[in-house]
Amino acid sequence: MERPGDPVTDDREPHRLAVLGAGVMGTNITTLALGHGVPVTLIDVDQARLGEASELIARQLRMARLMNALPEGVETGELRTGAAVEDVVDATAVIEAVTEDAGIKAEVLAKVSAVVRPGTLIVSNTSSIPIDELAASVPDPGRLVGVHFMNPTYLIPTVEVIRGPRTADSAMAAVTALLTAVERRPIEVNDGPGFVTSRILHRMINDAVRVVEEGRASAESVDALMQGCLGHRTGPLRTADLIGLDNLADSLRVLHERTGDEGFRPAELLVCMVSEGKLGRKNGRGFYEYGEAS
Repeated sequence: MERPGDPVTDDREPHRLAVLGAGVMGTNITTLALGHGVPVTLIDVDQARLGEASELIARQLRMARLMNALPEGVETGELRTGAAVEDVVDATAVIEAVTEDAGIKAEVLAKVSAVVRPGTLIVSNTSSIPIDELAASVPDPGRLVGVHFMNPTYLIPTVEVIRGPRTADSAMAAVTALLTAVERRPIEVNDGPGFVTSRILHRMINDAVRVVEEGRASAESVDALMQGCLGHRTGPLRTADLIGLDNLADSLRVLHERTGDEGFRPAELLVCMVSEGKLGRKNGRGFYEYGEAS
């Protein structure tokens, strides 16, 4: 049964996407949408970051095409950038992809929900924060859906989709239509800290960090064992670098605070690496060294 509020529309064509946040996930999501012909308005209050975003997205589009990860014959969507949420008023869907901080996300969601048209799909891209917690900041909680894209979004075809307790059926239909338009496979899960992927993966990565911290094995050995013995594609510590060590630490804190499970308390080595500016692939230094930050 449809929940109260304006039904979320999913029949307006073409899709016009707004992405809030020009960080790693925001630019990744933008790349995916543009590569499938969907126009995107990318919003970020940090002008320096926004200025770098267009070049980064262009590089990612080139990489995605080289890897045959985008459909042939589809004209790249138009990219617009801006610093104000008011610039998203004409979007058919908005994806919030700011830092993994519940307070910041709630503030951004409240601002954008006040300017978009009634019935506009609102999506929070989060790896750990319960959707119903964020729904308190939205006047119509029925139109808020959670998604958890994996990095890089243009190479990983499956997306975790989180239905909050108050999420409307029409919102679920709308997010499915949007993901289908960019050739992603949505898998619906119920709400809760870390959902499915982060609840399982982040604990494993945190334990892998502790193994290195204890001097039991090097990062290379941990990853080689997890790859060769257990079939993990990249290894947990390369995965940590890809996620971003600061993002990982933030997600672990969310999980620790909301579950009380000490296994989610960020390992001291992880905290130290972040404080030293070792953030992973995005700045070229993490558990591994990278030739070029990405």
